[in-house]
Amino acid sequence: MSVAVINHVTLDGVMQAPGRPDEDTRGGFARGGWATAESDPALGAAMREAMGEGHAWLFGRRTYDDLLGHWNAVGGPFATGLNSVMKYVATADESRELPWPNTVRLSGDVPKEVRALRETLDGNLVIMGSGVLVRALLAHDLVDRILLIIHPVTVGGGKRMFADDGALRRFTLEQCGRTAAGLLMARYGKNA
Repeated sequence: MSVAVINHVTLDGVMQAPGRPDEDTRGGFARGGWATAESDPALGAAMREAMGEGHAWLFGRRTYDDLLGHWNAVGGPFATGLNSVMKYVATADESRELPWPNTVRLSGDVPKEVRALRETLDGNLVIMGSGVLVRALLAHDLVDRILLIIHPVTVGGGKRMFADDGALRRFTLEQCGRTAAGLLMARYGKNA
């Protein structure tokens, strides 16, 4: 089992609110929806490959609420896929309702719980969004692979995927591709 992060980022490293203008306006962020590029079969293939067979989702609570709330309102095959797959949600609020099917709460020492999941589950734990969770897992050396979908846009500010913590973390480029719309798909593996 490995932990795989799949995130859309801008050229200037921002991951905040790629999908919709109202997706995440924290900190006054007003440039949401910057990842509205056309769908491309190469992007879907790269994401499926990064997820692997028999994956489970790992989300921070905010991403869980937003992603599943949005897709369950929209409906369709992506909503069905999200609901049918096991989801683990990191949340400090133990009273917070987690309404979507196949959801397990992770609280307390989340890196410790993720480490235990890595040792017991088959398939990958896949994270999308969830910047706070990604940064915490990177700090505990728990991210094995990263697929960055790099959009040819800068937004000048916003939440970034990587913490400005002074830590040196090395990854190896395993694969790189380009979509017809000009997105770069760069997959990295953790150096041993």
